[in-house]
Amino acid sequence: MATNTQEQQTQAGRHQEVGHKSLLQSDALYQYILETSVYPREPEPMKELRELTAKHPWNLMTTSADEGQFLNMLLKLINAKNTMEIGVYTGYSLLATALALPDDGKILAMDINRENYELGLPVIQKAGVAHKIEFKEGPALPVLDKLVEDEKNHGSYDFIFVDADKDNYINYHKRLIDLVKVGGLIGYDNTLWNGSVVAPPDAPLRKYVRYYRDFVLELNKALAADPRIEICMLPVGDGITLCRRIK
Repeated sequence: MATNTQEQQTQAGRHQEVGHKSLLQSDALYQYILETSVYPREPEPMKELRELTAKHPWNLMTTSADEGQFLNMLLKLINAKNTMEIGVYTGYSLLATALALPDDGKILAMDINRENYELGLPVIQKAGVAHKIEFKEGPALPVLDKLVEDEKNHGSYDFIFVDADKDNYINYHKRLIDLVKVGGLIGYDNTLWNGSVVAPPDAPLRKYVRYYRDFVLELNKALAADPRIEICMLPVGDGITLCRRIK
C-alpha cells in the first residue's frame, strides 16, 4: 500500500514539473507522450531553453513541450514565412517557430517584459535563428493598431500565435483578422484555461484562473460565431484554438 502511494506521489510530482498544462486525466499517459514522441525528437536548443525556463519562478507561463512540437510541425505544413507572436516569455514557442521557418522567414514578437525574453535569447542566438526575430517590448495593441492602419500589412501574415493577456484576446482578434492572410492561421493559446471553462460557478479556483475564465469563455463563444474563420479547438497543452481565415 505504501509503495502504491509513493508511486502516485512520484507520478504527480513529475506531472507537475513537466506537464502542468496538460488536460489529460492520466499523468502516466501524458508522460508516455512526452517520453515516446516529444523528448526524443525535441531539438537540442528547445530542450536547453525548456530546462532553463523550468528554473524560472514563473515557469507556469511557458509553452508545454508537446505544444512546441505541434507548432513546429504546423508551421512547416503550411509553409509559413511571415509570422507574429504576442506573448513571448522566455521564447520556447518563439524558438519552435523560428526553427520551423525558412532562413529568410520573419517573426514579429511582442512582450511587455524584455528581461524574460533576454533570458532565452542566448539559446536562440546559439541556435542560429535570432536574425528571424524582431522583438518589440511593450503592449501589443498599439503596435497592432499601427499595422492595421497601413493596408499593405493586411493579409500579410501566414501565422499568428497569441499567448498573452487573456482579457485582451477579443481585442487582439479584432485586429489580427485583418493582418492574417486568407488561408492563414491564428492560434489562441489557453482556450481551455486549466479546465475551468466547464467548472461550476462555485468551484474552488485559483484567483487568476477565476479572473480570466470569463474572458476565455467570451473568446471561445466569439470565435465559434465568427463567419470569417474556420476553427479547431485542440486539447494540446492548456488548449489551443486554431482559426483559419476564410474571408
